[in-house]
Amino acid sequence: MLASCRMNGFVPTKDPAQARHFYEEVLGLTFVDENPFVVMFRGNQAMVIAQKMSQFVPATYTVLGWEVEDIEDTVSRLTNKGVLFERYPWMEQDEMGIWNSSDGKVAWFKDPDGNILSVSQH
Repeated sequence: MLASCRMNGFVPTKDPAQARHFYEEVLGLTFVDENPFVVMFRGNQAMVIAQKMSQFVPATYTVLGWEVEDIEDTVSRLTNKGVLFERYPWMEQDEMGIWNSSDGKVAWFKDPDGNILSVSQH
C-alpha cells in the first residue's frame, strides 16, 4: 500500500540554524520551509524533516541513510566539508571509515545534534 508513496524521514534538532546549515550546505539537500515546529529539506524522492526539540537524547543507532553510487567519492567529499566519520571498534573499517559488509559498503557520521546518519553502496 505505501510502497509507491514518498517517504519522510524525521530527526530531532535543538539548533535549527545549525541543522539547516548542515543538511543544506554540507549534505546538499534543498531547503523547503521552516515554521515554529520543523525545518524541511528535500532530497530526490524523500523529505528530511528536522523537528525542533528543546531536549532529546540522540538514538544510538542509524536514523537516516542514503544509498550512493560511489561511497569512496561521497565519503571523501563529505570529509572535505568537515564531516567526521564514525569508527566502531567491533567492526573492520578502512582508513576512510567504510565498512565492507556482505551486501555492500557502509559509513556512518553524525549531524550536529548527534543523530547517526549513513551512506551506503550496494
